[in-house]
Amino acid sequence: MGRTDIDPSILYESRVTAFLEEQLRALGCEFHRQRVVEGRDNLVATYTPPTPAPFSVMFEAHQDTVPVDGMIVEPFGAKVEGGKLYGRGSCDVKAGGAVMLAAFARLVREKPAGSAKVTLAFTVDEENGGLGVSHLMQSGLRADYAIVAEPTLLNIVNAHKGVARWALETSGRACHSSRPEQGVNAVYNMARLIRGIEEYAQQLQSLPPDPVLGARTISVGRIGGGVSPNTVPDFCRAEVDRRLLPGETFDSATADLDAFLRALPGVDFPFTLTQASPGCTPLDPAQSVELVKRFGATIDSVVGTHTVHSVPFGTDASRVAVGGVPSVVFGPGDIAQAHTKDEWIDLAQLEPAAEILFRFACGK
Repeated sequence: MGRTDIDPSILYESRVTAFLEEQLRALGCEFHRQRVVEGRDNLVATYTPPTPAPFSVMFEAHQDTVPVDGMIVEPFGAKVEGGKLYGRGSCDVKAGGAVMLAAFARLVREKPAGSAKVTLAFTVDEENGGLGVSHLMQSGLRADYAIVAEPTLLNIVNAHKGVARWALETSGRACHSSRPEQGVNAVYNMARLIRGIEEYAQQLQSLPPDPVLGARTISVGRIGGGVSPNTVPDFCRAEVDRRLLPGETFDSATADLDAFLRALPGVDFPFTLTQASPGCTPLDPAQSVELVKRFGATIDSVVGTHTVHSVPFGTDASRVAVGGVPSVVFGPGDIAQAHTKDEWIDLAQLEPAAEILFRFACGK
């Protein structure tokens, strides 16, 4: 994704958006594009039932995928073998989006009495920071419930940790490495902070864990600085990942880490701790108790049983929930297949998934 000699329309979602727009236009339903950034648009469609809607629900799926580097199957070949469809995004999350579109299309065509008002939202940038769903919620879109597509094996995910990511930077004074005393080594300064973060990680582990999500965590994932071996570095940057529990926010986590690092012995030099990506808030299971009960009953009516559990990764559901919409995560596929070199989806899960979504929208 770092190359600059490729047409942005290939890198981003515009061709997926155009395809989905064709499908919605053929349905004849109400829909609109929602510009997020240049060349990247959400698509938002609405189904309004012929009789007063008992409730409203949002179906949300992201359009983007991770890059295809290192794949051992044709990324966009859509090869079907042994009941599986192979390709990038097949599991995460084109299958989830497809079943939402299928359920939505059925509602538009059949117009069942007593059904909910349904908003179908296809958003951009989930894999990189959530710009699409954030823009969607900032536009004022609301519903009584939301179901967010991710591979869950047709089970319900009602909780996950949040994510805060920072760039930690130190500065120094460059000089020739043969006279290092004439400079200030930014890497040495960073080393003191990294040791401090390791200590901070142990402190987080000692705090009471969440009964569902477990402990708070922090990790340094990447570090770099300097220009050559024979130059004392005047700059160093580390990228830090912090997983948040319900009740924590980006601002509170930032303030806590910053204060901890500044109080460390020997940290008498300047450093900066700035937001590196939008991150996401935790998904609090307390917000979706009623939805879990209703949606779980619908799942059971189709496949007989289901589980309700948390996951360690973030999703768009937390950003929807922050907007006041009770949200859960649901979809065909296994997260173990997401982002893999031979990504695939079990095709047998698609029809039941679409039926579950349709029945839920019908109030069943």
